[in-house]
Amino acid sequence: MGRLTGKVAVVFGAGPNIGGTIAHFIGREGAKVVVVDLNLPVAEETAQFLKSRGYECTAMQGNAVSEPSVSSVIEKTVAHYGRVDAIVNMAGKIHWAPVTEMELEDWTASLTSFPTAGMLTTKHAARAMIKAGHGGSIIHILSTAAHFGEASGAAYCSAKAGLLNFARCAAMDLAHDQIRVNTITPCSMEHQLWTLMKDEVEDPNFVPPNTRSFYSRDDYLKMIPLERFCRPSDLAWAAVFLASDESTFLTGVDIPVDGGLRFKYPTWRPGDHTGVNISDYLNQIKITRYGEEGEPLRAAPSQAK
Repeated sequence: MGRLTGKVAVVFGAGPNIGGTIAHFIGREGAKVVVVDLNLPVAEETAQFLKSRGYECTAMQGNAVSEPSVSSVIEKTVAHYGRVDAIVNMAGKIHWAPVTEMELEDWTASLTSFPTAGMLTTKHAARAMIKAGHGGSIIHILSTAAHFGEASGAAYCSAKAGLLNFARCAAMDLAHDQIRVNTITPCSMEHQLWTLMKDEVEDPNFVPPNTRSFYSRDDYLKMIPLERFCRPSDLAWAAVFLASDESTFLTGVDIPVDGGLRFKYPTWRPGDHTGVNISDYLNQIKITRYGEEGEPLRAAPSQAK
Protein backbone atom coordinates (compact mmCIF):
# COMPACT_ATOMS: atom_id res chain seq x y z
CA MET A 1 0.00 0.00 0.00
CA GLY A 2 1.07 3.61 -0.48
CA ARG A 3 2.84 3.11 -3.81
CA LEU A 4 0.88 6.04 -5.32
CA THR A 5 0.54 8.32 -2.31
CA GLY A 6 0.41 11.96 -3.34
CA LYS A 7 -0.44 11.22 -6.96
CA VAL A 8 -3.58 12.05 -8.93
CA ALA A 9 -4.82 9.64 -11.58
CA VAL A 10 -7.57 9.85 -14.20
CA VAL A 11 -9.22 6.66 -15.52
CA PHE A 12 -11.17 6.95 -18.78
CA GLY A 13 -13.76 4.16 -19.04
CA ALA A 14 -14.67 3.37 -15.46
CA GLY A 15 -17.24 0.55 -15.36
CA PRO A 16 -17.12 -2.16 -12.66
CA ASN A 17 -14.87 -4.48 -14.64
CA ILE A 18 -11.56 -3.28 -16.10
CA GLY A 19 -11.69 0.49 -15.56
CA GLY A 20 -13.34 0.31 -12.16
CA THR A 21 -10.90 -2.30 -10.95
CA ILE A 22 -7.93 -0.23 -12.11
CA ALA A 23 -9.39 2.82 -10.36
CA HIS A 24 -9.92 0.76 -7.20
CA PHE A 25 -6.35 -0.55 -7.10
CA ILE A 26 -4.88 2.88 -7.88
CA GLY A 27 -6.97 4.43 -5.10
CA ARG A 28 -6.00 1.65 -2.72
CA GLU A 29 -2.35 2.57 -3.29
CA GLY A 30 -2.96 6.12 -2.11
CA ALA A 31 -3.75 8.12 -5.26
CA LYS A 32 -6.65 10.51 -5.63
CA VAL A 33 -8.70 9.18 -8.55
CA VAL A 34 -10.95 10.78 -11.14
CA VAL A 35 -13.17 8.21 -12.86
CA VAL A 36 -14.59 9.18 -16.24
CA ASP A 37 -17.23 7.49 -18.34
CA LEU A 38 -19.48 8.41 -21.24
CA ASN A 39 -22.34 7.36 -18.94
CA LEU A 40 -22.18 9.52 -15.80
CA PRO A 41 -24.14 7.07 -13.58
CA VAL A 42 -21.50 4.43 -14.33
CA ALA A 43 -18.72 6.78 -13.22
CA GLU A 44 -20.72 7.77 -10.14
CA GLU A 45 -21.24 4.13 -9.16
CA THR A 46 -17.51 3.49 -9.40
CA ALA A 47 -16.72 6.64 -7.41
CA GLN A 48 -19.19 5.60 -4.73
CA PHE A 49 -17.54 2.19 -4.49
CA LEU A 50 -14.10 3.76 -3.98
CA LYS A 51 -15.43 6.22 -1.42
CA SER A 52 -17.08 3.37 0.49
CA ARG A 53 -13.61 1.87 0.85
CA GLY A 54 -12.23 5.15 2.18
CA TYR A 55 -10.47 6.35 -0.99
CA GLU A 56 -10.72 9.82 -2.47
CA CYS A 57 -12.48 9.77 -5.82
CA THR A 58 -14.42 12.11 -8.12
CA ALA A 59 -16.76 11.06 -10.94
CA MET A 60 -16.98 12.96 -14.22
CA GLN A 61 -18.86 12.47 -17.46
CA GLY A 62 -16.55 12.48 -20.44
CA ASN A 63 -16.20 11.37 -24.04
CA ALA A 64 -12.62 10.32 -24.82
CA VAL A 65 -13.05 10.97 -28.56
CA SER A 66 -14.25 14.55 -28.03
CA GLU A 67 -11.47 17.11 -27.61
CA PRO A 68 -13.57 19.63 -25.66
CA SER A 69 -14.68 16.84 -23.32
CA VAL A 70 -11.19 15.46 -22.68
CA SER A 71 -9.77 18.95 -22.23
CA SER A 72 -12.54 19.75 -19.74
CA VAL A 73 -11.89 16.59 -17.71
CA ILE A 74 -8.20 17.36 -17.37
CA GLU A 75 -8.84 21.03 -16.55
CA LYS A 76 -11.39 20.11 -13.88
CA THR A 77 -9.03 17.52 -12.41
CA VAL A 78 -6.23 20.07 -12.09
CA ALA A 79 -8.62 22.65 -10.65
CA HIS A 80 -9.91 20.15 -8.08
CA TYR A 81 -6.77 18.24 -7.12
CA GLY A 82 -4.00 20.56 -8.28
CA ARG A 83 -2.24 18.17 -10.65
CA VAL A 84 -2.43 15.09 -12.90
CA ASP A 85 0.24 12.41 -12.50
CA ALA A 86 -1.23 9.48 -14.40
CA ILE A 87 -3.99 8.62 -16.83
CA VAL A 88 -5.37 5.28 -17.91
CA ASN A 89 -7.28 5.10 -21.19
CA MET A 90 -9.31 2.19 -22.54
CA ALA A 91 -11.97 4.00 -24.56
CA GLY A 92 -13.11 2.97 -28.03
CA LYS A 93 -15.76 1.25 -30.14
CA ILE A 94 -15.58 -2.37 -31.31
CA HIS A 95 -16.92 -3.53 -34.67
CA TRP A 96 -16.66 -7.07 -36.03
CA ALA A 97 -17.28 -8.00 -39.66
CA PRO A 98 -15.46 -9.75 -42.51
CA VAL A 99 -13.69 -7.35 -44.85
CA THR A 100 -16.16 -8.07 -47.65
CA GLU A 101 -19.06 -7.09 -45.40
CA MET A 102 -17.45 -4.15 -43.60
CA GLU A 103 -19.52 -0.98 -43.59
CA LEU A 104 -17.49 2.19 -44.07
CA GLU A 105 -19.32 3.83 -41.19
CA ASP A 106 -18.33 1.03 -38.79
CA TRP A 107 -14.74 0.97 -40.09
CA THR A 108 -14.43 4.72 -39.59
CA ALA A 109 -16.02 4.59 -36.14
CA SER A 110 -13.50 1.99 -35.00
CA LEU A 111 -10.45 3.64 -36.49
CA THR A 112 -11.39 7.04 -35.17
CA SER A 113 -12.17 5.80 -31.67
CA PHE A 114 -9.27 3.89 -30.09
CA PRO A 115 -6.38 5.88 -31.64
CA THR A 116 -8.26 9.17 -31.32
CA ALA A 117 -9.08 8.54 -27.67
CA GLY A 118 -5.42 7.66 -27.16
CA MET A 119 -4.22 10.84 -28.85
CA LEU A 120 -6.62 13.17 -27.03
CA THR A 121 -6.11 11.75 -23.55
CA THR A 122 -2.35 11.76 -24.07
CA LYS A 123 -2.28 15.26 -25.52
CA HIS A 124 -4.23 16.98 -22.78
CA ALA A 125 -2.78 15.03 -19.87
CA ALA A 126 0.74 15.69 -21.16
CA ARG A 127 0.02 19.40 -21.54
CA ALA A 128 -1.09 19.56 -17.90
CA MET A 129 1.99 17.65 -16.74
CA ILE A 130 4.34 19.87 -18.75
CA LYS A 131 2.67 23.05 -17.52
CA ALA A 132 3.03 21.89 -13.92
CA GLY A 133 6.69 21.07 -14.49
CA HIS A 134 6.59 17.44 -13.46
CA GLY A 135 6.63 14.19 -15.35
CA GLY A 136 3.93 11.58 -15.37
CA SER A 137 2.66 8.26 -16.64
CA ILE A 138 0.22 7.68 -19.50
CA ILE A 139 -1.17 4.16 -19.87
CA HIS A 140 -3.28 2.76 -22.71
CA ILE A 141 -5.09 -0.60 -22.54
CA LEU A 142 -4.68 -2.60 -25.75
CA SER A 143 -5.71 -6.13 -26.74
CA THR A 144 -4.03 -9.10 -28.35
CA ALA A 145 -5.82 -7.72 -31.43
CA ALA A 146 -3.08 -5.05 -31.57
CA HIS A 147 -0.51 -7.73 -32.32
CA PHE A 148 -2.28 -10.32 -34.50
CA GLY A 149 -4.60 -10.57 -37.46
CA GLU A 150 -8.03 -11.97 -36.68
CA ALA A 151 -10.79 -13.07 -39.04
CA SER A 152 -13.67 -10.57 -38.94
CA GLY A 153 -11.50 -8.28 -36.82
CA ALA A 154 -9.98 -5.95 -39.42
CA ALA A 155 -11.45 -2.79 -37.90
CA TYR A 156 -10.71 -3.68 -34.28
CA CYS A 157 -7.23 -5.06 -34.94
CA SER A 158 -6.30 -2.05 -37.08
CA ALA A 159 -7.55 0.38 -34.44
CA LYS A 160 -5.71 -1.30 -31.57
CA ALA A 161 -2.52 -1.64 -33.64
CA GLY A 162 -2.80 2.06 -34.44
CA LEU A 163 -3.06 2.86 -30.74
CA LEU A 164 -0.01 0.70 -30.03
CA ASN A 165 2.19 2.58 -32.48
CA PHE A 166 0.71 5.92 -31.43
CA ALA A 167 1.79 5.17 -27.86
CA ARG A 168 5.32 4.33 -29.01
CA CYS A 169 5.55 7.61 -30.93
CA ALA A 170 4.10 9.62 -28.05
CA ALA A 171 6.65 8.02 -25.73
CA MET A 172 9.42 9.45 -27.90
CA ASP A 173 7.76 12.88 -28.20
CA LEU A 174 7.33 13.20 -24.44
CA ALA A 175 10.50 11.55 -23.17
CA HIS A 176 12.36 14.84 -22.72
CA ASP A 177 9.53 15.99 -20.43
CA GLN A 178 9.90 12.84 -18.30
CA ILE A 179 6.42 11.72 -19.30
CA ARG A 180 6.24 7.99 -19.86
CA VAL A 181 3.78 6.41 -22.29
CA ASN A 182 3.25 2.65 -22.04
CA THR A 183 0.63 0.07 -22.94
CA ILE A 184 -0.87 -3.06 -21.40
CA THR A 185 -2.07 -5.96 -23.55
CA PRO A 186 -4.56 -8.42 -22.05
CA CYS A 187 -5.83 -11.58 -23.68
CA SER A 188 -9.49 -12.59 -23.42
CA MET A 189 -10.97 -11.36 -20.14
CA GLU A 190 -12.53 -13.60 -17.52
CA HIS A 191 -15.43 -11.22 -16.82
CA GLN A 192 -16.58 -11.65 -20.42
CA LEU A 193 -17.66 -15.18 -19.47
CA TRP A 194 -20.60 -13.73 -17.54
CA THR A 195 -21.13 -10.63 -19.69
CA LEU A 196 -20.46 -10.65 -23.44
CA MET A 197 -20.02 -14.40 -23.77
CA LYS A 198 -22.57 -15.74 -21.29
CA ASP A 199 -24.74 -17.39 -23.95
CA GLU A 200 -21.77 -19.08 -25.58
CA VAL A 201 -20.30 -20.64 -22.45
CA GLU A 202 -23.63 -21.71 -20.93
CA ASP A 203 -25.45 -23.01 -24.00
CA PRO A 204 -24.14 -26.32 -25.41
CA ASN A 205 -26.17 -25.70 -28.58
CA PHE A 206 -24.73 -22.25 -29.18
CA VAL A 207 -24.43 -21.47 -32.88
CA PRO A 208 -21.86 -18.76 -33.68
CA PRO A 209 -22.92 -15.99 -36.06
CA ASN A 210 -19.80 -16.40 -38.21
CA THR A 211 -18.29 -19.88 -38.19
CA ARG A 212 -15.34 -18.78 -40.35
CA SER A 213 -13.90 -16.64 -37.55
CA PHE A 214 -15.31 -18.48 -34.52
CA TYR A 215 -13.27 -20.13 -31.81
CA SER A 216 -14.85 -21.22 -28.57
CA ARG A 217 -13.85 -20.16 -25.07
CA ASP A 218 -12.71 -23.76 -24.54
CA ASP A 219 -10.42 -23.43 -27.58
CA TYR A 220 -9.06 -20.16 -26.22
CA LEU A 221 -8.53 -21.48 -22.69
CA LYS A 222 -6.55 -24.44 -23.98
CA MET A 223 -4.15 -22.04 -25.72
CA ILE A 224 -3.12 -20.15 -22.56
CA PRO A 225 -0.03 -21.61 -20.83
CA LEU A 226 -1.11 -20.37 -17.37
CA GLU A 227 -4.50 -22.06 -17.85
CA ARG A 228 -6.85 -19.18 -17.06
CA PHE A 229 -8.26 -16.02 -18.60
CA CYS A 230 -7.01 -12.54 -17.77
CA ARG A 231 -8.73 -10.86 -14.83
CA PRO A 232 -9.29 -7.13 -14.36
CA SER A 233 -7.08 -7.34 -11.28
CA ASP A 234 -4.20 -8.53 -13.47
CA LEU A 235 -4.47 -5.35 -15.54
CA ALA A 236 -4.91 -3.24 -12.42
CA TRP A 237 -1.65 -4.47 -10.89
CA ALA A 238 0.17 -3.69 -14.15
CA ALA A 239 -1.40 -0.21 -14.21
CA VAL A 240 -0.35 0.44 -10.61
CA PHE A 241 3.24 -0.49 -11.51
CA LEU A 242 3.27 1.78 -14.57
CA ALA A 243 1.70 4.67 -12.65
CA SER A 244 4.18 4.36 -9.79
CA ASP A 245 7.76 5.53 -9.43
CA GLU A 246 8.83 1.89 -9.72
CA SER A 247 8.65 2.26 -13.51
CA THR A 248 10.32 5.65 -13.99
CA PHE A 249 12.80 4.24 -16.54
CA LEU A 250 10.15 2.49 -18.61
CA THR A 251 8.61 4.12 -21.67
CA GLY A 252 7.34 2.93 -25.04
CA VAL A 253 6.87 -0.53 -23.53
CA ASP A 254 3.95 -2.93 -23.91
CA ILE A 255 3.30 -5.29 -20.98
CA PRO A 256 1.64 -8.53 -22.14
CA VAL A 257 -0.80 -9.66 -19.44
CA ASP A 258 -1.83 -12.83 -21.24
CA GLY A 259 -0.60 -15.86 -19.35
CA GLY A 260 2.16 -16.52 -21.89
CA LEU A 261 -0.18 -16.61 -24.90
CA ARG A 262 1.77 -14.22 -27.14
CA PHE A 263 5.12 -15.94 -26.74
CA LYS A 264 4.27 -19.63 -26.93
CA TYR A 265 4.84 -21.69 -30.08
CA PRO A 266 1.70 -21.04 -32.17
CA THR A 267 0.62 -24.65 -32.72
CA TRP A 268 1.16 -25.80 -29.12
CA ARG A 269 -2.11 -26.23 -27.17
CA PRO A 270 -1.14 -26.53 -23.50
CA GLY A 271 -4.67 -27.49 -22.49
CA ASP A 272 -4.51 -30.66 -24.58
CA HIS A 273 -1.89 -31.92 -22.12
CA THR A 274 -3.15 -30.50 -18.82
CA GLY A 275 -6.85 -31.28 -19.25
CA VAL A 276 -8.03 -27.72 -18.56
CA ASN A 277 -11.52 -27.16 -19.97
CA ILE A 278 -14.14 -24.44 -19.92
CA SER A 279 -16.76 -26.47 -18.03
CA ASP A 280 -14.51 -27.09 -15.02
CA TYR A 281 -13.23 -23.54 -15.24
CA LEU A 282 -16.73 -22.09 -15.01
CA ASN A 283 -17.34 -24.16 -11.88
CA GLN A 284 -14.23 -22.74 -10.20
CA ILE A 285 -14.45 -18.98 -10.80
CA LYS A 286 -16.39 -16.26 -9.01
CA ILE A 287 -18.01 -13.15 -10.41
CA THR A 288 -15.94 -10.05 -9.68
CA ARG A 289 -16.71 -6.34 -9.55
CA TYR A 290 -13.99 -3.74 -8.96
CA GLY A 291 -11.56 -6.61 -8.45
CA GLU A 292 -13.45 -8.14 -5.53
CA GLU A 293 -14.89 -11.63 -5.65
CA GLY A 294 -18.60 -12.18 -5.21
CA GLU A 295 -20.82 -15.16 -5.92
CA PRO A 296 -19.64 -18.26 -7.80
CA LEU A 297 -20.41 -18.02 -11.51
CA ARG A 298 -22.34 -21.26 -11.28
CA ALA A 299 -24.57 -22.08 -8.36
CA ALA A 300 -23.40 -24.97 -6.18
CA PRO A 301 -25.33 -28.24 -6.54
CA SER A 302 -28.32 -28.49 -4.23
CA GLN A 303 -27.59 -30.17 -0.89
CA ALA A 304 -31.24 -31.00 -0.29
CA LYS A 305 -31.97 -34.66 0.43
